[in-house]
Amino acid sequence: MHVLIVGDGQLGSALKQVYTAKPVQITVWAQPVFDITQPAVADQVADLAPDVVINAAAWTNVDGAESNPDGAYAVNALGPKYLAEGCARCGAALVYVSTNEVFAGAPGRSYREYDQTSASSAYARSKLAGEVAVAAALRELYIVRVSWLFGAGGANFPAKIIAGADRLGALRVVADEFGNPTYAPDAAAAIAQLVETGRYGTYHLVNEGWCSRYQLARHVLESSGRGHIEVTPISHKEWQRPSQPPLHAVLVNQAGAALGIRLRPWGEAVEEFCQVEFAWQKN
Repeated sequence: MHVLIVGDGQLGSALKQVYTAKPVQITVWAQPVFDITQPAVADQVADLAPDVVINAAAWTNVDGAESNPDGAYAVNALGPKYLAEGCARCGAALVYVSTNEVFAGAPGRSYREYDQTSASSAYARSKLAGEVAVAAALRELYIVRVSWLFGAGGANFPAKIIAGADRLGALRVVADEFGNPTYAPDAAAAIAQLVETGRYGTYHLVNEGWCSRYQLARHVLESSGRGHIEVTPISHKEWQRPSQPPLHAVLVNQAGAALGIRLRPWGEAVEEFCQVEFAWQKN
C-alpha cells in the first residue's frame, strides 16, 4: 500500500511515525514544495497514484480566519476538493480531517457522526465546506473529525498553558467551553486503524471523555509539575477574541467504536504529552 500524507504539522508528523512502523510505502507532501490550494495538485495526486491520501494540511488559525476567510477556504475547502479530484482520477481513497467546530455546540449537547452540522465561525464554515466538497467529488472517503488537537512541539492549547504558566506565574482560563482533547499520536493511530477497515464514512476519532478548557489547563499543569500555579476560571465573555468557538461541541465516537476503534481517556494522553513535550523542549 502506498500512503500519501499531506501536511507535516502535529497530525502529519504523527501519521508519518505511525506509518513508518508499517510495511507500506510513504510519501509526505508539505509546503512550500506542494501547495494544495492550487488546482494542479489534482494532477500531481493522479500522477503519483497512491492508494490512500490523508489530508493533514489545514488552516488552523481560528481567529485569523475571521480576517482572512479567503485564505481559510483555500486551504480547508478548495485544497481538499482538488485532492479529492485527484483521488477520483487514480482510484485512491481520501481521509479528510475535520473539526468539532462544525457543530453549533449547544449547552448540554453531545454530537454523533451524523448529527446536523451548524458552523458559525469563518474557520468552522471553511472546514464544513471542505466536508461538502470532498463528499461531492469522491465516494472512497473517510471524514474524520477531531477536537482540541495537541501534540509535542506544536502551537496547541496545552503547550500554551505551560508557556503561559512559566511566563506569568498565574493564569485565567475559560471554564464554560467544553470539548474532547485529542492527542495527535492517538488520532494518527486511530486513522491508520480506520483505513485498514476499508469502511468509508464519517467518524469522530477523539480521546475518550470531555472537559472544559479550565479542567484541561489544570490537568496539564498538574501533569507537568506545575500544579502550584494559580488558575482562575472565567467565562468566555471575559476572554475577548475575534471568533467564538462553539461552547459545547463535544463529540461522541460511535461509528469508530462500533469497529473497535477507541482512543484512551484524554487525561492519560495529556500525561504522556507532558512527558514527551518536556523531552522535545530539551532537544
